[in-house]
Amino acid sequence: MDLRFRDAVPTAEERDAVDALLGPPADGWRGGERDAAGLQHARGGHEARDRRDLLLPALHAVQDRLGWISEGALDYICRRLSVPPAEAYGVATFYALLSLRPAPPRAVHVCTDLACRAAGSGDLVAETTRRLGPAGAPVNGATWHESPCLGLCERAPAMFITEAGDSPSAVSAGPVNADEVVRAVRTGAGALEPEAPPAVSVPQAGSEDLVLLRNVGMVDPADLDAYRARGGYTALRRAFDLGPAGVLREINDSGLVGRGGAAFPTGRKWSATAAQPDHPHYLVCNADESEPGTFKDRVLMEGDPYALIESMTIAGYATGCHLGYLYIRGEYPRAEAALLNAMATARERGLLGDNVLGRGYAFDIELRRGAGAYICGEETAIFNSIEGERGEPRSKPPFPVERGLFGKPTVVNNVETLVNVLPIILRGGPAYAAIGTGTSTGTKLFCVSGSVAEPGVYEVPFGATLRELLELAGGVRENLRAVLLGGAAGAFVRPDELDVPLTFEDTRAAGTTLGSGVVLAIDDSTDLPGVLLRIAAFFRDESCGQCVPCRVGTVRQEEALVRLSAANRGAGANGHAAADIALLREVGQAMKDASICGLGQTAWNAVESAIDKLGTFQEGAS
Repeated sequence: MDLRFRDAVPTAEERDAVDALLGPPADGWRGGERDAAGLQHARGGHEARDRRDLLLPALHAVQDRLGWISEGALDYICRRLSVPPAEAYGVATFYALLSLRPAPPRAVHVCTDLACRAAGSGDLVAETTRRLGPAGAPVNGATWHESPCLGLCERAPAMFITEAGDSPSAVSAGPVNADEVVRAVRTGAGALEPEAPPAVSVPQAGSEDLVLLRNVGMVDPADLDAYRARGGYTALRRAFDLGPAGVLREINDSGLVGRGGAAFPTGRKWSATAAQPDHPHYLVCNADESEPGTFKDRVLMEGDPYALIESMTIAGYATGCHLGYLYIRGEYPRAEAALLNAMATARERGLLGDNVLGRGYAFDIELRRGAGAYICGEETAIFNSIEGERGEPRSKPPFPVERGLFGKPTVVNNVETLVNVLPIILRGGPAYAAIGTGTSTGTKLFCVSGSVAEPGVYEVPFGATLRELLELAGGVRENLRAVLLGGAAGAFVRPDELDVPLTFEDTRAAGTTLGSGVVLAIDDSTDLPGVLLRIAAFFRDESCGQCVPCRVGTVRQEEALVRLSAANRGAGANGHAAADIALLREVGQAMKDASICGLGQTAWNAVESAIDKLGTFQEGAS
């Protein structure tokens, strides 16, 4: 494709898709009829830049209508938004769920990541290939693909189905077999069994000990009155009584730290944003959980969406924000529908909008859908994605609290972190801090999957041991080989280390991390070198390519693991194993020291722990 305007003509359907989002074009400079009179005066400048953030939604609009984005559609979007074609092309090709090549309207994505791999997705893919042909090949107006983690790890193996058209649809399903995958490719999602209710993902549902999960399975997620009957919006009323300074005091007193992996003190982040003299301030809810093995935020959004809306409103009030962005991953259609309904209902009932609860505070939320990019879970990459740029991380400083979204002070929290705000406000910061341990306060959600009897999201106070958590999940089905803590960016724990307390400080001392709460149990039937290869391939694919250490390092890491795995299977010479392991250490250290963001900095963690703790690739190991 030529990256300049080539006057490619969009179809009427493509125009309609874009115009439904942006409204009719105002003049010939912005997609309208190009007559001599209308082209005498150029339009752009600040007005054009202020609309750049609509680029990703516009790309979604065409993808949803046609199943792919043609040159004519991209040209039309660029004219409507005054975006250079080269830049729009760079954005559109950044995301896995967008296609700039002709594609059938129906696409079925079959997960082959860690939890699904442990549940037999390899055999599922092999059988699907035998019956339908290789991934990517068209099959009667549809196609299927192998996919990274879909966030349905408790229902592995899983698939995600999108259907373009006038009424586009997206459905996630799991566990699935080859018959269901083939049927979905041939006839769509209509033949599938209805999706299980959110409570199925929470084996503890209904327990009186739950705090964050107390409503999941107990309240209709579409019913605001049912949510309020369980105490919903009591925390927001108390927040208004406390005032912004009082809310910040309670959050600081609680000791709450971020639940996305970095564990940064939430109170410090909020207070720093609130203190910035530059306005407006923005709030971003990071709901783009794409870490393999992670699904806790999805369960909260599907099962208790009003809790997130209420929490975001409190966060906005405390930090001086009047607009929040909820950035949700593109593979979460059910959560997106639940949140859109909750937001619309809250606006109708005066819980969002110009005068929240009649208290004179204006706050609203815009939902933005991601398009398949793990890196957009990084707190500055998410800014670029919302702003209509490639989702690449920014160098820090300046930090988001000083210069974040649209160059303004911004507070970023993930879903679990925000939902913790409700019990803090209701109970008080000191009472919340009394739960857990001195430096890891409150309760924590863990995504337990793999070889356990009852996979799902579990809530336990900080300080419970890994052994206790696995027993809560019904125990391991087979002989335990290892537990991957923290996901692909985490580290392995041996069976003799299960008594480690699940706190930030104790896991750090044990050489691992809580990360995003992933607990993937691996039994002795698992091909561990194959798991490491999948992790390496994931990081290679998901690296944004912006910095050399990560762009090159993730490729070199995978290449070395391919050689080691081949030798481990007897398919190649193993005389260079020591050299390859030394190379892995050198590359891993370079990525850890010099990568711009956490993706490159943690890409070596799981591989390193498998070599050092589990003896993988050493003589006699498998």
